[in-house]
Amino acid sequence: MANFTLYHTDGCHLCDMADELLIAANALFVAKDIMDSEQLIELYQTSIPVVESHQGEKLFWPFDAEQLAQFIADNKE
Repeated sequence: MANFTLYHTDGCHLCDMADELLIAANALFVAKDIMDSEQLIELYQTSIPVVESHQGEKLFWPFDAEQLAQFIADNKE
């Protein structure tokens, strides 16, 4: 089961970078395209990529590998 959600959209190079950082960190995550939901578009259209933990904590771009690793460590189940 995924521990994190990556909010993204196709064609977003920053989202691709966030995806690569999550993969490199061996994080279990699911990617959700904000274009699939009007609510997600309203929430994230100007702030993707966003990583959300199951606890509801959010990490907004920009972030690097070190910041992501700290976020993952702080939000382990």
